[in-house]
Amino acid sequence: MGLSIPPLPIGQFIENLVNFLLDNFGGIFDGFAEIVRFFLGGFELFLEIIPPIVLILFSALLIWVIKKKVSLLIFVIISLSLIFNLKLWPEFITTLASILTAVFISTFIGIPLGILKAHNRIFDIITRPILDMMQTIPVFVYLIPALMFFGLGVVSGVIATIVFAIPPPIRLTYLGIKQVSKELKEAGESFGSNSWQMLFKIELPAAMPSIMMGINQCIMMSLSMVVIASMIGAGGLGKPVMRSMATVNVGKGFESGIAVVMLAMVLDRLFVNE
Repeated sequence: MGLSIPPLPIGQFIENLVNFLLDNFGGIFDGFAEIVRFFLGGFELFLEIIPPIVLILFSALLIWVIKKKVSLLIFVIISLSLIFNLKLWPEFITTLASILTAVFISTFIGIPLGILKAHNRIFDIITRPILDMMQTIPVFVYLIPALMFFGLGVVSGVIATIVFAIPPPIRLTYLGIKQVSKELKEAGESFGSNSWQMLFKIELPAAMPSIMMGINQCIMMSLSMVVIASMIGAGGLGKPVMRSMATVNVGKGFESGIAVVMLAMVLDRLFVNE
C-alpha cells in the first residue's frame, strides 16, 4: 500500500503572500509603476514627435559617430527604412520606448548594485543565488507576478522586462570591478586615493568594457522580453507577432519578425565592442 502524502498548499501560500504584499505595500508598487509610466510616456512622446526620416537619419549619424563605419551607417538606414516601409513604425516606436525605459531603469539600479556586490562580500553571497535563479527561470514566468501586481498593459510588460534584464548589468559590473588589476589599485593607493576616487578614477574606467557588455546584454534581453510581454498587453512589435501566430498568418508574422531582428541588430551594433 503506497503512502498517501497530502499536497503542499503552495498555491494558497503564494496567493496569501500576494494579497499581503498588495494590502501592505500597494503604495510602493503603485509608485514604481508611476515612475515607469513617466519614463515610458516621455520616451514614447519624444520618439513620436520626431518624423520617421529624421529619426532614421539621426540613428545612422549616431552609429557613424560611435563606430565610424560606412557599412553600419548604410545598414541602419536600410533596416529602419524597411520597418517604416512595412507600416510597423508605430509598433516600432512603442517597442523602442519600452526598451529604452527598461534599459535605463535596469542599468540605473543594476550598476550600483554591481558596485556594491563587488565591495561587499555579504551582499555578494546573498545576491548570488538570487541572480542564478533570475537567470534560469523561464521567461514566461516573469509575466505572472507582473500581471498579479500591476495588471494588464504596457507598464506591466515593461516592469517584467526590467526584472528580467537587470541581472547582466549587476553581474558584469561586478565582474569588471573584480578584474581590475591589483597593481592598478596599488598605484591609486600610492597616490593617496580615497575609496570614492578609487571607484570613479580607477575601478569604473578599467571596468567600462565589462559594464558596456552588461548594457548590451541588458538591451538584448529587454528586446526579447518586450516582445513576449505583448501577451499581457505590452503592445509594440510583439503584438503583430502574437496576432499572426493566433491567425496562422505566416506572411505578417515574418514581416513582424524581420522588424524585431532589424531592431535587435541595430541596438546591438550600438553597444557591442569590436
